[in-house]
Parts: sequence; structure tokens; C-alpha cells
Amino acid sequence: MPYKHAIVRPPSTSFAQGLTTADLGEPNLEVALDQHAAYCTALEQCGLSLNRMEPDPQYPDSTFVEDTAVVTERSAILTRPGATSRRGEVSSVEKVLSQFYPVFNAIHSPGTLDGGDICQVGDHFFISISERTNEIGARQLARLLEQDGFSSSFVDIRGTEGLLHLKSGIAYLGEDRLVLVEALTEHDAFQDYEIINVDPSENYAANCVRVNDYVLMAAGYPKLEAAISSLGYRTLKLEVSEFQKMDGGLSCLSLRF
Repeated sequence: MPYKHAIVRPPSTSFAQGLTTADLGEPNLEVALDQHAAYCTALEQCGLSLNRMEPDPQYPDSTFVEDTAVVTERSAILTRPGATSRRGEVSSVEKVLSQFYPVFNAIHSPGTLDGGDICQVGDHFFISISERTNEIGARQLARLLEQDGFSSSFVDIRGTEGLLHLKSGIAYLGEDRLVLVEALTEHDAFQDYEIINVDPSENYAANCVRVNDYVLMAAGYPKLEAAISSLGYRTLKLEVSEFQKMDGGLSCLSLRF
């Protein structure tokens, strides 16, 4: 089904105080706001209607709204982020989602789950076990998805260098095609798909997003852009340097449904 809506939230004045392992320096808020505005324009170009939340300085990571919920055409499931400093972000996103979903499910303690660890591939979901999503949270999500008629499988990325979330290393383009970083290419879960390999020098670009007729990509990664374009996809290249400094990417910045 085509996406129709997206929830977005600009970075706040506390953005630089967020969680990060990237060691790329402190983000420039003014540049980040410009990059976020361009991202929103790209989503609108893809045909989405945006629900724009206000920045929330109480939660420095709150611009990464994808981590707060798993949304499908059938239901919305509120997460319980693995970082305790982020759990307060969920309630405000729930208020926006309530305009579209009258009933919610949720991940409960001691389960933890970040939306960035979830990759939907048609009617199947890959759920990763990571530093942010534990096995209890993953099993809770699998049961909730099964109630909606979705299947799922687990991908353990604990100890996989460079992958904070599953979506740091995977993207689904449709047509049974997966973009994968090298560390994931041999995983049994992905062997039935056509794999687009990411050169290790361009691993950050693996976090691209198919949105209707376009693929949103981080700018500056020509090898992957050429590979995706050669398959007939139209790409929109976006600068996201300031979000990369905070361990974030293109998928993190919106909830799309």
C-alpha cells in the first residue's frame, strides 16, 4: 500500500545533548533544522501529508520519531525504547497517532523495543535483537503482529560492529529487494531476497527509505546511488550530516503510514 501520512518532529535546542556513539563532533542545530526542512519537503514530494510535531527540548533525541512506534496499515504499536532517557517521547507521539488509530497496542516492561530495529518487508517483519531491543520486547511485538496477520523473524545484531539498530544496515526497496551492509548479507533470514550490496565505505547509506515512487538516500554515496538507480528507482539525495553525528538516519526522522 502507498504511504499517505508521516509524522515528523524537528530537532530541538537540546539536540546536541542526545545519545550518540558516532564520534563525529557536535551537531550544528541551524544546519540540522535546514536539513530537516529539506527532508520534510522530500516527503511531501513523495506524496505524503505531514503531521508536524513541535520540538521538545526535554527529549534531545525526540526528532527520531521512528523509534517510538511501529505503524502498519492495520494497527499502531507503541514501543518502549531501550534508552530510558527516551521513554517519555512515546506519549506525545501517541496523541498524534490517535488521529489515525483508535486503538493501540504497546510493548510493556521488561520488554524494550526501538522502531529502528524493525524492518517491514511486505507482510513479514524482521525484528532485531540489539542493544536497544531485547528478546522480551521482540517476542511481544511478534505476537502483536501475528494478531494482525503478519509473520516475523528475529535477527540478532548484538555484537555486530556499526549497527546500533537493524535499519542501520538494511532497507527494503520493494520487489523482493533488500539493501544490506556486508555484515548482514550472509544471514539466513535474507537469503530469499535479491540483495543490493553496500560497499563498506558507504555503510551509512544503507539507511535509505522507499517512499512511494522514490528512494530517499543520504547524499554523498555514489556507489549505492548508482546501484539503486540502475534498477529503475528514482532517488532523492538528502544531506543528513547533522543527524549522522547523533546516530540517526533518514528512516529515523519520520513515522510513515
